[in-house]
Amino acid sequence: MISLMPKIIIIADTHIPERASWIPSGIESVLMDEVRNSDILVHGGDLVSEDVLKWAKSLTSMFYVVVGNMDYLDLPERVKFHIDDIYIGVLHGHQVYPRGNLDQLTDIAREMNVHVLISAHTHRPLVKEYRGIVHLNPGSLTGVWGGGGGSMKPSFLVINVSDRKRLNVILYEQKEDRIEKQEFNFNISF
Repeated sequence: MISLMPKIIIIADTHIPERASWIPSGIESVLMDEVRNSDILVHGGDLVSEDVLKWAKSLTSMFYVVVGNMDYLDLPERVKFHIDDIYIGVLHGHQVYPRGNLDQLTDIAREMNVHVLISAHTHRPLVKEYRGIVHLNPGSLTGVWGGGGGSMKPSFLVINVSDRKRLNVILYEQKEDRIEKQEFNFNISF
């Protein structure tokens, strides 16, 4: 059952075992602490292995995942779900060029009829409202290189939904031996 103030964990671009053997311990520890009180886990694609899919599914009772361009798993290209009146869309992001193009991603969000679009593929975190859509990209959980570069820093996002229309988004990013935390707040317009 989803709590009254749902918490969503967003991860992506793990690329295990091709580019990383596992999640760096610092970011993994923070992730596991956040997962303990979460309702939903979203993986934005490029899991790469069935083992990562099984692991991610085991973390929460509700799990959403999309196929990435490096996945050879039977997964959907897009997913849409809602928390109260907030509609959230998920896709990997390899559907747009250049990577992370916000105009094209916004067009997809409007086509999906969502307020929030979760995408990945850039290996660089992004938390931004653009043309009325909240765009969320968790970056790469393992901090691995992507085809277009990336931040090379392990990262993930947490969404806390409150008041049926307010999002608090937390970006966790590992920089060397420390974890940095940034918070963002959005009011969703209906």
